[in-house]
Amino acid sequence: MEDALDKQEDVQDREAADSAAVAAADEQAGLVKDQADADGSDADEAVKPDVSGRGANDADDADDTRDADDAAGADDTRGADDADDADDSGASAPADAAAEREIAATVEAILFATDSPLSASKIALLAGLPGRGQVKQAVAQLNERYDRMGCAFSIEPIAGGYQMLTRCQYHDVIGRLFKNKSDSKLSQAAMETLAIVAYRQPILRADIEAVRGVASGEMLRGLMDKNLVKIVGRAEVLGRPMLYGTTRQFLEVFGLNSINDLPNVESLRGGRDANASANAKKSATAAAQATDEAIAKQPAVTEGKSESEARPTSAEDVSDNDAEIAEQPEEPMID
Repeated sequence: MEDALDKQEDVQDREAADSAAVAAADEQAGLVKDQADADGSDADEAVKPDVSGRGANDADDADDTRDADDAAGADDTRGADDADDADDSGASAPADAAAEREIAATVEAILFATDSPLSASKIALLAGLPGRGQVKQAVAQLNERYDRMGCAFSIEPIAGGYQMLTRCQYHDVIGRLFKNKSDSKLSQAAMETLAIVAYRQPILRADIEAVRGVASGEMLRGLMDKNLVKIVGRAEVLGRPMLYGTTRQFLEVFGLNSINDLPNVESLRGGRDANASANAKKSATAAAQATDEAIAKQPAVTEGKSESEARPTSAEDVSDNDAEIAEQPEEPMID
């Protein structure tokens, strides 16, 4: 009995020891596992920053590469656009210059062929241009070229238009060329009448005659026949007399663009007064020189005569002679 109890106690002790050993082993295994888990988490944490950093670096590198590619593409595109624009501008500049030269040549041909002034609108219509601005620009370019080349002609504004004319310094040469041409010149009376009409237009015939002091009907008719003067209207007075003014032909003949280009009357009057004073001064100087020469030619004393005889008779000598005659006795009258 006791032996059986002892065996049972031994069995129980061995089971308790085995249980303790198993528990210790389990505990040791749990500690090892916990340590392994801890080590694994540390390793993961240690690896994670490297992975994230490498990923960030890879992303940054990819972004930089993409930005560089985009910038390069933009530069290439911009460079291509600039090159295209430069090519377009380079191609358009010669085209514009060629078009301006063609317009200037067309205007030059038209003015060269005409013998009368043409307005800018007329030239634009003939040349097929959209407006008068291009005509004026072409005229300016032509005159600049003529001045630069020293040409003997230029394009001048005449009577509200443009006409190609020779320069004024060649007037004498051109005059000798056309010396046999019969031009109907105006008389002095006609020039006076025309000047009055030009400066005081519109003007009545009565006012013209009042200025000239003579009848001017015949002069007005002659000027109207030459197309220098025309009837421009009627005055709002009793009888409604006709008013006279100058024509476009007048502007063309005298080389004027408008009536405002006439010489200033005050300047003309000043020049006339200066000429009159100069002529008067010249006449006075000539008279003084003639008087001096006459005095120099007279002899001082005549030879063979006394000083009293040579001296001219004065007023005192005349009075003394009258006194002597009065003192002489009167002779008796003999019947």
